[in-house]
Amino acid sequence: MTLIPDALLWAPSAGFAAASGAALFFRARWRAADIRAAEAVRQAAARDEEARHLAQARLPALVYALQNGTPPSHGVLLHPGLANTETAAAYESVLNQVAQLLDDTSRRAEAATRAAVLACVRSVQALVYEQQGGITRLLDEEDDPKVLALVQPIDHAGSQLERRLQILGVIAGMWPGRQREDVPLLDAVRGAMSRIRDYNRVKPPRKSSHFVASRFVEPVVLAVAELLDNAARHSPPSTPVEVKFVAAHHGVSVEIHDAGAGMSFEVRQEAERRLSGQYPVQLTELRTPPSFGLLGVGELGKQYGFRVSLDEDHSVHGGVRAVVFLPHSMLAGPPARTEPASPAPQGADAAPQVDTRVIAAAGEYEIDGDGLAKRSSRRATGSQGAPPARRRLPGAEPPPEDFGNGLAAFVQGTHGLHANDAQQMSPFSPTSEEPPR
Repeated sequence: MTLIPDALLWAPSAGFAAASGAALFFRARWRAADIRAAEAVRQAAARDEEARHLAQARLPALVYALQNGTPPSHGVLLHPGLANTETAAAYESVLNQVAQLLDDTSRRAEAATRAAVLACVRSVQALVYEQQGGITRLLDEEDDPKVLALVQPIDHAGSQLERRLQILGVIAGMWPGRQREDVPLLDAVRGAMSRIRDYNRVKPPRKSSHFVASRFVEPVVLAVAELLDNAARHSPPSTPVEVKFVAAHHGVSVEIHDAGAGMSFEVRQEAERRLSGQYPVQLTELRTPPSFGLLGVGELGKQYGFRVSLDEDHSVHGGVRAVVFLPHSMLAGPPARTEPASPAPQGADAAPQVDTRVIAAAGEYEIDGDGLAKRSSRRATGSQGAPPARRRLPGAEPPPEDFGNGLAAFVQGTHGLHANDAQQMSPFSPTSEEPPR
């Protein structure tokens, strides 16, 4: 009889155990489902946050880098756990497509801008050459001092306009043209002086035995003119801009010293970057207003093999010193002097032999304080009788005895310069623009 109560006692306990096991099983299932649901919610939140990070940080950083010429970066994922997921791959694809689109757009915009700039420079440059030729003929043939006084500033402004067009053309990919005869380095500096507004503030050296080789003359003149203009514009108008020649083992340096306030570290870094010529010039990225003088000098240095540097520690006037280093490969020896037994007859195309003493006495040229010849605003005519006395500037020195030879070469070399510019340097002339070898 005792077995029956024991069986009755065991049956409820077995049922309770089974029910408890079932409850534990279902509770574990529910907990696993809750964990999976929480993980899904967390992953969805991570993807949403990663999408916001893509739109607000990674894409803007990529666009900024491409617009400013810095190395593009796609950034990193905000949640490293998504690194090998389809979401990360999709985001990387979006960044690559945006980078490629921006690069293609930038290239097309740059090509279109260069084409427009080149077309404008070529058309305006041809008109400037034609204008300068007409002004030169007027200056050569006109005897009225009032007319000459009015025309000479126009001639000088035309020379400055021509220089700015050349620099802009160099940046856009044009060649500046070249003079086909070797020129003394001092004459190259004087030619650069004639192309800037404040030429009377520049003090060139007295002499130099170096000659610039023919194909480098125009690039050197253009680069020195830009540096002289930059020094004059960034220094007080009452201060000088001094030029010095320094002979070195590997070439010769042209030093330009101004008396300005100097440059900040950031400005000097940007100027050195532009002068280095190591970074491609993007016309679509020029500042407003655009500043392209130093960019043009850097491009000329890269194309023709000379170096330009800036520093403030060695300026004799406390401003900035710009140094143009010309290696021996850009220099030439002095031309051989041959004296003919008898003077050759002058044909129709021969350059006239000019007696500079007669020119100076006639008042067509005056001697300034640096011993330079400049065209006078007063010119003697046949009806005026005795030629007017030349005006001597304060502190001027009489020219040396051999000054006439240099002035004769100057007059002969510039007699038909502007008249032949359209033929020799026009962008439409097939022989005017030679790429550097």
